[in-house]
Amino acid sequence: MTESLHLWLIPALPLAGFVINGLFGRRLSKAAINAVALSSVTLAFLWTLRVFFAARGSTEPHLERYFTWIESGPLSIAVSFYLDRLTLVMLLVVTGIGTIIHFYSVGYMAHDGGYYRFFAYLNLFMFFMLVLVLAASYPLMFVGWEGVGLASFLLIGFWFRKQTATDAGNKAFIVNRIGDFGFSLGMFLMFVTLRSLDFQTVFSRASTADVATLTAICLLLFVGATGKSAQVPLYVWLPDAMEGPTPVSALIHAATMVTAGVYMVARSAPLFSRAPLAMDVVAVVGLVTAFFAATIGLLQTDIKKVLAYSTVSQLGYMFLALGVGGFGAGIFHLLTHAFFKALLFLGSGSVIHALSGEQDMRRMGALAKRIPITHATFLIGALAIAGVPPLAGFFSKDEILIHAYARSPVLFAIGVVTALMTAFYVFRAVFLTFYGTSRVTPEAEHHLHESPPIMTVPLALLALGSIGAGWIGIGHWLAPVFEGATREAALSHGLETTLMAVSVLFGLLGIGLAWWIYVQRPQTTAEPGALARLIQHKYYVDEIYAAVIVRPLVVISTKVLWRVLDAGMIDGSVNRVGRRCLGAGDILRRLQSGNLRSYAGWVVLGAIVVIALMGGLLGR
Repeated sequence: MTESLHLWLIPALPLAGFVINGLFGRRLSKAAINAVALSSVTLAFLWTLRVFFAARGSTEPHLERYFTWIESGPLSIAVSFYLDRLTLVMLLVVTGIGTIIHFYSVGYMAHDGGYYRFFAYLNLFMFFMLVLVLAASYPLMFVGWEGVGLASFLLIGFWFRKQTATDAGNKAFIVNRIGDFGFSLGMFLMFVTLRSLDFQTVFSRASTADVATLTAICLLLFVGATGKSAQVPLYVWLPDAMEGPTPVSALIHAATMVTAGVYMVARSAPLFSRAPLAMDVVAVVGLVTAFFAATIGLLQTDIKKVLAYSTVSQLGYMFLALGVGGFGAGIFHLLTHAFFKALLFLGSGSVIHALSGEQDMRRMGALAKRIPITHATFLIGALAIAGVPPLAGFFSKDEILIHAYARSPVLFAIGVVTALMTAFYVFRAVFLTFYGTSRVTPEAEHHLHESPPIMTVPLALLALGSIGAGWIGIGHWLAPVFEGATREAALSHGLETTLMAVSVLFGLLGIGLAWWIYVQRPQTTAEPGALARLIQHKYYVDEIYAAVIVRPLVVISTKVLWRVLDAGMIDGSVNRVGRRCLGAGDILRRLQSGNLRSYAGWVVLGAIVVIALMGGLLGR
């Protein structure tokens, strides 16, 4: 494709919304703020649709170069945008889901302070995420990568008067910096090895590098992915990020930003496919994360925390797919997950809105008839994530499990057990929230109401996506992007059908167990055992990190680096020089008394000294 698609317009529109609302939003009316924020993302989505219909039939990448950004010796980096079928999928997800969530936010944030600031931050996030997706080189991708981290920090800590919100924002920012350091090192090693950081050049030269070096590059890149996409051991920031407003959780921590690591690994498929050890690490870390996070989600009581650990688990599924060579399957699940997880988060936000801010499922119940639209759409999202046919999650999860089985039956076995736990905890949330007896407090009961259409219409649209997105089947359409990198799951039709039946059966078993425990036998409440307490406390991972990493670093920083090195040695040496200068100045100051008789005496004394010296010299 030779004609310009003006790809720069897609990120430029949200950037314009950020600038206008960020600079002038304090003086604008809510209607004007809405017009700026909503029109910017809507126009970006419409332009993305135009680009999609213009480029969908092409199998060749389309590159648009705008200007040279960095030129230094052999390093030349241009601001260029790269479009292929993978980019198109990500653009549609980011702009489509992002637009829906922007409209939902109008209702959810209607009575909140800092209204203009919230939409400015949302637009800023959209800009950086679109730069990340469109970038034609790793450094430009890294600009978007860091930008979404900044926007995430601002949005998680949006309610900055809450200490827990500011702590969560700081935690997200710091943990992501650890992963970003790995990403940076991977880029440095990539340039040293391949002498380029542009996608097309790097991928074409990948075959010239030795496997060990490629493995090191891929593992360093994956460190960055574990931070951004919340994988073990850097997953701990994502559950705390639920302190931000619910639309933030839906947009950033379910549908877009947390999938950046998945996208980066998929984009780097030509590198990872030549590094088998790195692929195995990706698969194992993904599977461990999926299983581990699912166990924590089993006993959470905060409805958003359940969905947060579910997100961590589902991201693990995506990495499992990438690690076993099912790149198309991983992106397919990214697409379907964007719909049903955004739906579940926004549905939980509708519940919280109806209950005047209540998030504890132990104070809910019997809401199905009180908020019927929220209930119906939330149920669709729950069925989709549980993998119940014919909803979207069934198709993408089944494709991942088939690729996992082709790699190892053990991976499949752990994957279906994780699917059972997924179905259990999400329907535990459904039953505790919408069924059984009401545990709503009298104050919340008084204000209980269904959300306005500006919130329920986005729920309905996402519900339609959760039903129909699985029928798209983008794996075959993405095949040209991953040509030569995908490992085909060569299984017989009969075996594939059996595996599909097993995964569906396990999902239904999880739903049945949740129904039995929380609907049929809700009065059966035993004292939690040691294992249950361990899971309720999230395996004490945060406490372990605090004891082993955080507090020692604080002690080293304050006791050694600050008091000894900074204050004692660096500041101490500077202060000692200052004190010596003060002492010398004090002595010299005494010579400048301002007394004329004193000055005259010094002149006479000086003259006598000079005469004496001259006399001595002449006498010689």
